[in-house]
Amino acid sequence: MRMRLRGLLIGALGALFALGASHLVTRAQAQHAQTPADAASSAPAAPDPWAHWPENGPTPEQVMYAQPRLMREAVARLKPQDPHKIDLYLIAFAGDGSENVFRNEAQYAARLFAQRFGAQGHTLVLENNPATLERAPLANWSNLETALTAVHKAMDPKQDILVLYLTSHGSADHYLLVDMDPIPLDQIGAKDLAGILAEHAFRWKVVVVNACYSGGFVPPLQGAGTLVMTAARTDRSSFGCGSESQITYFGDAFLAHALNRTDDFIAAFDMARKRIAGWEKRDDLTPSEPQIAVGPGIRAQLAAWRAQVRIGKPLPFAPPASASTAP
Repeated sequence: MRMRLRGLLIGALGALFALGASHLVTRAQAQHAQTPADAASSAPAAPDPWAHWPENGPTPEQVMYAQPRLMREAVARLKPQDPHKIDLYLIAFAGDGSENVFRNEAQYAARLFAQRFGAQGHTLVLENNPATLERAPLANWSNLETALTAVHKAMDPKQDILVLYLTSHGSADHYLLVDMDPIPLDQIGAKDLAGILAEHAFRWKVVVVNACYSGGFVPPLQGAGTLVMTAARTDRSSFGCGSESQITYFGDAFLAHALNRTDDFIAAFDMARKRIAGWEKRDDLTPSEPQIAVGPGIRAQLAAWRAQVRIGKPLPFAPPASASTAP
């Protein structure tokens, strides 16, 4: 079921966000009844929905009106698969438009996969960010469905591999924050994502969910032909977001470090998990305990892809300039 975000419980999370440490967000839910006096005295001030909107940017209506064109342009840049080998296609999804860290990570993932893993012309980035409202498709439910449909048509779904990399805040009830205020966007829960993917007949897929509590996405997503990796277990926060961060702990460990050292995604996850545990111990943080589920068949298919692909040079992480175009 599609649900819209109404607000964040800022007070409870303020200390974590101030440290730039937590990937945590709470979806608005029904609250206990309060008298007007109680509400006035206890409720925190509502966040300004225009706080992250560019002063001289397009209006929200213009942004939404432009989405079909932006998606057509993004889809037109996709190249067809090579029938003589296994191809890999990446969709990167940066859900929260209030922090650059998620845009940075999604764009870096696209550059890394294009340069290092032979995915030139096989990447598509959806992002919520004030700097790219006029040139990049929004990361929202509808565009994700369109992107999956387009990639499914471009690839050979019987042999090629979809990589879906989602990065945002996450809630304890296993929803990803999909936010580009003041545009009201539908939130994506664990079951929602599974349902969206089930509408497309991808035989082989790798799904990475980088968010707090993202372990809750594993049960509905796991299955034959699927590798699922998450930044935290079902009841734990992950770390490294916030306005002061350039890349999350998980993105740094998995993308920037591990995948620059190995082309084996499962081995990269193990490397990243160990690195993150070290960082969390150093910073005296509750361990996030990233999760992995390896479905039947996907390990062998990834090995077959690695045997055919020409691995490129490592690509050090660097955040994009605010004026740069999305990949």
